[in-house]
Amino acid sequence: MVNISSAVPRLSGRWVQLWLGVLCMALIANLQYAWTLFVDPIHVARGWSLAEIQWAFSIFIATETWLTPAAGAIVDRLGPRSGPSLTIAVGGLLVGIGWVINAYAGSLGLLYLGAAVSGTGAGAIYATCVGNAVKWFPDRRGLAVGLTAAGFGAGAALTVIPIRLTIGAAGYAQAFLWFGIGQALILVVISRVLRGPDRPVVLAPKGTTKVQQSIGSATSVEMLRSPIFWLLYAMFVCVSASGLMATAQLGPIAKDYGISNTAIFFGASTLSVALVVDNVLNGLARPFFGGLSDRIGREKTMALAFTLGALSYWLLAVAGQTPWAFVLCAGLIFFTWGEIFSLFPSTCTDTFGPKYATANASLLYTAKGTSAFVVPLANILKTATGSWGSVFLVAAVTNVVVVLLALFVLRPLRANHLQRAARLAEAVHA
Repeated sequence: MVNISSAVPRLSGRWVQLWLGVLCMALIANLQYAWTLFVDPIHVARGWSLAEIQWAFSIFIATETWLTPAAGAIVDRLGPRSGPSLTIAVGGLLVGIGWVINAYAGSLGLLYLGAAVSGTGAGAIYATCVGNAVKWFPDRRGLAVGLTAAGFGAGAALTVIPIRLTIGAAGYAQAFLWFGIGQALILVVISRVLRGPDRPVVLAPKGTTKVQQSIGSATSVEMLRSPIFWLLYAMFVCVSASGLMATAQLGPIAKDYGISNTAIFFGASTLSVALVVDNVLNGLARPFFGGLSDRIGREKTMALAFTLGALSYWLLAVAGQTPWAFVLCAGLIFFTWGEIFSLFPSTCTDTFGPKYATANASLLYTAKGTSAFVVPLANILKTATGSWGSVFLVAAVTNVVVVLLALFVLRPLRANHLQRAARLAEAVHA
């Protein structure tokens, strides 16, 4: 294990590894964020109902999320030289195969199979890139993971327009085919260069630091026995569920407010402008809050972000009924929940060490899948109360609860855990 102080010596090629990881994430981003472009063309061409088609999206999210721990464990077991390279290559091939299946799917069963295959590949790539980021950058872990996650959050901006043009010119099947093959080829080429650091790298102990890190590493089994992991998991679910609710319900909310199709910017509707602004802010939030957490600490950054998130939901409820106010309030919501994908992997690795970070961060990432099951409750609550205001109130209160947990439960628990780990390390080396 390599100890490095705040004056971090240059680790050979780590910025190259980071930007290659960002590129990999951008290449798989359209699997989630450009899916909506395919739904109606598939419906028109095949005659399947929208609900039947959207099950493919649910299958993709499930496999992309829940299978990441297996991919992470494989990366850690194979080691830094072959683990990331092999996993990215296999993941890239699965992504390509999944999209080719989608191109020729003549039945819903084949469409669902394509979603499962591409979701498995995307999950393997996501786990590997996040794991690499937390291992290479102990000194800037929040920023590194934030940039990596931003590649997934905002990367679809690079391909949405070309995909839409291809669908319009040649049909959805050709878009699936050529983009699937193209993505797979680029990912396989990149995989030849990707690797992790040869030995786990941690910050040398400096007494009181902004970001306290474990100088040891816990296996996934050891991590699962820790109440800190389950606290992080519950906090992740709470914030992710409120954010996914906004993502899934933004269209219906704008429609109920009567502003969905109101033209506000060069003929673009309120909803269209909101979606563009939301995706950009969602991507920017990840490196912004990740980098901030490197400076002021993880829990303080969580408290700041989630407090702003609570205020954003409240503002959308009380002042978001006009077009530009809706765009602004929705943008603030996306800016204050996207950072979970940088803050939580960083906190997990700070707490449980870098050696098994890919598998450990992947286990925590499954909270995104868990939170998806909570999202439909928003519709139930809205139907029961007749207003979105009650939904926003619950989301705001949830964010406030997570703020309190971060400051008054997570922070002391982690401090005690890291102190015990440091004493144990000192005893071993005495």
